[in-house]
Amino acid sequence: MPAAPELISPRSPRVAAARRLARRNFRGKERLFLAEGPQAVREAAAHRVDEAATLVELFATAEAAERYADIVGDARAAGARVHLADEEVIADISTTVTPQGLVGICRFLDTPFEEILAARPKLVAVLAHVRDPGNAGTVLRCADAAGAEAVVLTDASVDLYNPKAVRASVGSLFHLPVAVGVPVEAAVQGLKDAGVRILAADGAGEDDLDDELDKRTMGGPTAWVFGNEAWGLPEETRALADAVVRVPIHGKAESLNLATAAAVCLYASARAQRASGGCRSVTDS
Repeated sequence: MPAAPELISPRSPRVAAARRLARRNFRGKERLFLAEGPQAVREAAAHRVDEAATLVELFATAEAAERYADIVGDARAAGARVHLADEEVIADISTTVTPQGLVGICRFLDTPFEEILAARPKLVAVLAHVRDPGNAGTVLRCADAAGAEAVVLTDASVDLYNPKAVRASVGSLFHLPVAVGVPVEAAVQGLKDAGVRILAADGAGEDDLDDELDKRTMGGPTAWVFGNEAWGLPEETRALADAVVRVPIHGKAESLNLATAAAVCLYASARAQRASGGCRSVTDS
């Protein structure tokens, strides 16, 4: 059995370094980010990039270390440095109102866009001008659940490693390739060149999602482009798409929020691709 770690001081340089990762400029400089809570830490401990463990450090209260002994064991097995910390330290590092006692420090894990294209993806979510980190993380989670093979965040979108985005992904950040900082024009053109059909999701779209499904046009490789929460997609971005598609509103609701619309669109594509004659099954490995 490994020796129990000593209780780390709130004044430790390690605590100060972890605290600074709440700020984007420090995350970019160190290429490290925070993953909070048992689900995120569990996924981080299992994740590797180029044979290097993603999780490099873990802070845990005594209670959390006991409750989640398996996660702490996985962290140690991944080579992460484990620190026992009191609740004051965890609260100081955490960006949540009610921390769950585990905070990990992880290496950046974004994937070069060229590698995503080389893998010939069949279902991709492109976040263009998405500024809310909670929405970005939730769309990433939806993409993961629908069986998408990649997510692309354009250069005008929120930081992937914003703590709120990481939390909202509920571990999905560690499940599928994500490219960041790609100009929207380059993202669209690259995907088109890879044989992917581009669908822009827009409430004012000329094409109806139900009609697209009825016409069986959605069985092939597809990338959905999702826009800003407040004003959607600019005209120049819509013009890049093969079709601009609206989710039909059958009731009296004024609209759908970004994450809900993304879930509907991604699952529609996943269903079409699983159908007879579609290009893939989302359950394929």
